[in-house]
Amino acid sequence: MAKKVMGSFKLQLKAGEATMAPPVGPAFGQRGLAGMEFVKQFNAKTAKQQGMILPVVVTFFSDKSFTFEIKSPPAPVLLIKAAKIDKGSAAPNKTKVGSVTRAQLEEIATIKKADLNCSTMESAISMIAGTARSMGITVEG
Repeated sequence: MAKKVMGSFKLQLKAGEATMAPPVGPAFGQRGLAGMEFVKQFNAKTAKQQGMILPVVVTFFSDKSFTFEIKSPPAPVLLIKAAKIDKGSAAPNKTKVGSVTRAQLEEIATIKKADLNCSTMESAISMIAGTARSMGITVEG
């Protein structure tokens, strides 16, 4: 007999650095799930991406078990890393804080392709370029 899905929730956690501190502890505790088990599994799966912020979708079942799916890092996080800056611009239309090349956009689009809502690589690059512009990052090339 198949397990009955009771619901799901999303978290954004640093790879390899999850702990039972918020947001993990409260999210699992209020649903009566084994949070430490999640922390161990998540840290083991993401050890190679240490420090990168990763979205996670946790689905839990009626027998208090759960599964989780790790998504690709958010585009702004990848753009900040590629442009070698601390954060995006507070006024992106006036103040530019960094720049990325077309090749860097292609690399980010390749990483994000599975999670983006587009059918071609060109449209994926265009979406990432739009995110870069909204952060005050110029696109060269």
